[in-house]
Amino acid sequence: MAVREMHPKEAAEKAIRKEKLFILDVRNTADFEDWKIEGAGIEHLNVPYFELIDGVEDILDKIPEDREVLVVCAKEGSSVMVAEMLAEHGRDVAYLKGGMKAWSEHLVPLKAGDMKDGGELYQFVRIGKGCLSYMAISNGEAALFDATRMTDVYLDFAKSINAEIKHVFDTHLHADHISGGRIIAEKTNAKYWLPPKDAGEVVFDYEPLEDGNEVMIGSTKISIEALYSPGHTIGSTSFVIDDRYLLTGDILFIDSIGRPDLAGLAEDWVGDLRKTLYSRYKELSDELIVLPAHFMIMDELNEDGTVSKRLGELYATNHGLNIADEDEFRNLVTKNLPPQPNAYQEIRQANMGKITPDEEQQREMEIGPNRCAVR
Repeated sequence: MAVREMHPKEAAEKAIRKEKLFILDVRNTADFEDWKIEGAGIEHLNVPYFELIDGVEDILDKIPEDREVLVVCAKEGSSVMVAEMLAEHGRDVAYLKGGMKAWSEHLVPLKAGDMKDGGELYQFVRIGKGCLSYMAISNGEAALFDATRMTDVYLDFAKSINAEIKHVFDTHLHADHISGGRIIAEKTNAKYWLPPKDAGEVVFDYEPLEDGNEVMIGSTKISIEALYSPGHTIGSTSFVIDDRYLLTGDILFIDSIGRPDLAGLAEDWVGDLRKTLYSRYKELSDELIVLPAHFMIMDELNEDGTVSKRLGELYATNHGLNIADEDEFRNLVTKNLPPQPNAYQEIRQANMGKITPDEEQQREMEIGPNRCAVR
């Protein structure tokens, strides 16, 4: 039986649609337990490749015979060999093209909503990393928010809908992934915006993103209003778009809140985080649709694959927004944090322009799950 390759796009669609998928992951157990392909319909079996070098006979009774099996490894090579061995035993099998590295980089563009005057808002879901970025479009002009380093995806998408990127924003200095914002701005002659309080050490020019900035795109005059919202970083900035959408960056997620420690200043920033979540956001309309820069688990995805929820709903359901005692809140966000992102210090340096890692180094720096939230 022939082995076929499964592109991350197909695997992502299956995960979003909650389709059944059996995955044989042949990475080391520690890597598998740290980060894997997830979804409501996905079943896993983890057997490290070195245990299968001499054959797959010992695991055949654990491999389904009535459906396709997807073999996954870090870069592809090991999964191809294991898939071929399974195929020799009559199994219907595929391997993940590009491995988990390709899974980490795949972006799914989805329509997140409409604007009042005819524009559209798109969400780019980086399903393997939990990153979310956005493109607001009005009358042939676009603004981009929190772009990843996979810059061609955004450039090609804008071209496909005949939109010209005029503004590129980073809501804060990212520590879990390398921003593609500056490169996109350079390629499109767009303005690149960054909060100045996060930019004290950057070595490039930028437009200072400050509270009250308003940027218009298109003749429909869609308002993109910057809202200073520190806590994840000291410069973290949210956006209210079209009086309808609230882009929260890494301050507020669907099922959690942002962590304040990725610059080593958790004790200093926890007060800012609480003020943003419990005071500043409280002054906003409950009807605003929250669009965060990350998601933590697949359960946060809506039926169509987008990640969003009304602000009022989050105040009712998100535990991080319902801790009345300030000391309890402080302990939650400073004492019970998950591991910090892989290579986060180097990623911050890259986003400051201080180091210029090559493409393979950037891939290695970003490997692993999203770790921007308090759990």
